Amino acid sequence: MAEDRDIDTPEQAPSQPGRRRFLKTALASATTAGAAALPLLGVAGEDTAAQTTTATGIPSRELGNTGVRVPILQLGTAQRLDPRYDKVMHRSFQEGVTWFDTALSYGWGSSHRAIANFLTQIGDRKSLWLTSKSGSERVSGLQSGIDEALAELGTDYLDLYLMHGIDDPKMLGREYLALGEKLKAQGKTRFFGFSCHDGNVVALMNRAAQVGGIDAIMFRYNFRRYGDLELNRAIDACHRAGVGLIAMKTQGSVPHDLESVVGFRSKEFTLGQAKLKSVWADERIDTIVSEMDSVRYVRENVAAARSEKPLTAEESHQLNQLAALTAGYACNGCKHLCEQTVAHDVAIAESLRYLMYFESYGKTDRARDLYRAIPVAKRQASDTVLQRACQVCPQGRDIPARLRRARELLA
Repeated sequence: MAEDRDIDTPEQAPSQPGRRRFLKTALASATTAGAAALPLLGVAGEDTAAQTTTATGIPSRELGNTGVRVPILQLGTAQRLDPRYDKVMHRSFQEGVTWFDTALSYGWGSSHRAIANFLTQIGDRKSLWLTSKSGSERVSGLQSGIDEALAELGTDYLDLYLMHGIDDPKMLGREYLALGEKLKAQGKTRFFGFSCHDGNVVALMNRAAQVGGIDAIMFRYNFRRYGDLELNRAIDACHRAGVGLIAMKTQGSVPHDLESVVGFRSKEFTLGQAKLKSVWADERIDTIVSEMDSVRYVRENVAAARSEKPLTAEESHQLNQLAALTAGYACNGCKHLCEQTVAHDVAIAESLRYLMYFESYGKTDRARDLYRAIPVAKRQASDTVLQRACQVCPQGRDIPARLRRARELLA
């Protein structure tokens, strides 16, 4: 399953001068055309009636209709954690980031075990919110998954258990929702929900708002998505239904050399902080999960969370400009569109996700390992076959070129 990274990364793939020249040429037109088509972000500040500040200075919001207030910033733990004493976990907790997000697939269990050791070090399970996830598509697998997670974490309950990265609406059917109620009744989890990475997030969110039984949803949401009318309607539906909304992938990452062309300027915030502030400005979003893999990023993200200053109109405009300029490089994972145009099974979205890990996150080894796990036949298709996929891509991505790039860097 995909990892949630919401920081700027100093490690990047080699720059591409040709691409930079193209982007500089395109910048002026993006300023007046593409960027103007995107709405300004919430510059008036957050809904203070729905948000309070804790003793640590980290604001909190109620998670849907759960009645529980949670910090607006949580620590994603897909990165490598020190199993003995992890500085990032301790610093996050000390700063008031008291929600840790993990999964069975994160480090193949090593994330769970590192958190288990952290719990023994702080000696207070109730002071930490724990979310874990299972990628099983079967009810029996989800049942055994929570038992495995509890054993690895060394705890007898989760605060939130998520079906991980679902893309099939059948997983919002009666038997899955009944499992959620059963696990809550057994005291194994306080709340139940799902995460979704792919482009059918709108259908899944609308379905969740209709059927009930879902306490929270973790979904991809960032400054690139604000003009998406259908997504906003789905968010509204979930918000009205009292479903807690957790934003991930809030950085909308593309390679650093693309972002540097815009040259984000602010007296208050880094580009990464501005991206977080833009999501917090949406009062429908209860919390953000951020993979902070160094104490430096903990400091920066906590500072952004504590800051009472909203983005200015100029800062918001720069984000809109960046979104327009780099739209062709940002994959939204809508494989239900592009992959349906190819006669044989081609892993378009999965390949582009791992390419993003390599180019934008600096996770070169992880990206190669994941890409090489894709069957060779699913990595290959001719440019001619992929032309139809390009035509249906909402971002207008050059899919053949990007898949070639993935093979060059990862295979």
